[in-house]
Amino acid sequence: MSELLAHYNEQGYVIARGMFSPAEVAALRDHYMTLRASGTYPGDFEGVDPSSHDPLKRFPRMIHMHRWDDISLQWMIDERINRVLTEIGGNLEPYAVQTMLYFKPAGARGQALHQDQFYLRAMPGVCLAAWLALDDCDEENGCMQVVPGSHRWPLLCTTKADTTQSFTDVTVPVPDDQPIVPCVMKAGDVLFFHGLLVHGSFPNRSTDRFRRALIGHYLTGDSQEVGRWYHPVYDMKGKVVPLRDAPDSMPCGVWAEDGSIEMVEAKLAELHE
Repeated sequence: MSELLAHYNEQGYVIARGMFSPAEVAALRDHYMTLRASGTYPGDFEGVDPSSHDPLKRFPRMIHMHRWDDISLQWMIDERINRVLTEIGGNLEPYAVQTMLYFKPAGARGQALHQDQFYLRAMPGVCLAAWLALDDCDEENGCMQVVPGSHRWPLLCTTKADTTQSFTDVTVPVPDDQPIVPCVMKAGDVLFFHGLLVHGSFPNRSTDRFRRALIGHYLTGDSQEVGRWYHPVYDMKGKVVPLRDAPDSMPCGVWAEDGSIEMVEAKLAELHE
């Protein structure tokens, strides 16, 4: 077993340091800044509003860029990413379903703790993520934070998040004694993590630093279903693969007083309330 796989199996995440070169990172950073300055695109979070006091409206995230931008598609199916995802995903090539670009300028809110599987609902497998840092990131400018080992938990039922700190309005509860670890990364590092890993990000409290990140979401190769918003599904050669829509209801867990997790059945819409 490789050191990378051993860490992933134990913690639910692993960072591949320096996977992308400084030149590659600079080219990607410039590409997405040019796209962002050029207008709005399908999937923009709220559209660009240069006059807004909210940094996330001046630089809203981009989503599903691979559907209309070949550079994004080629990054999503990059062989380096494929190799790691195949290793951590049980030696099955993954399916690729989503790209995202977070700009996260100075002053931007973070994202409350959550599990990606809540959204993607990969069945019977699980979703995976590859998170490429396009800037050096730390606690000041809003780096990722993870709950090590939480990939062994089931899908947790969501609760309301503090929207003064998070741009999303749902979160998952974490016991007070559970460590939450910041992922300090250099530009070019890639964070790979399991779809049940509880993770989120700090607000960007810097005065002049971006925390740009390019993210790919994937399904393990044994998956047969995914949430309906994630079609078309691609193999790692860029070919569309037919998968079924996942159902809108699923079991999720709530913490009991004794620290155990009790499972309940809930509809997706109810989990967002």
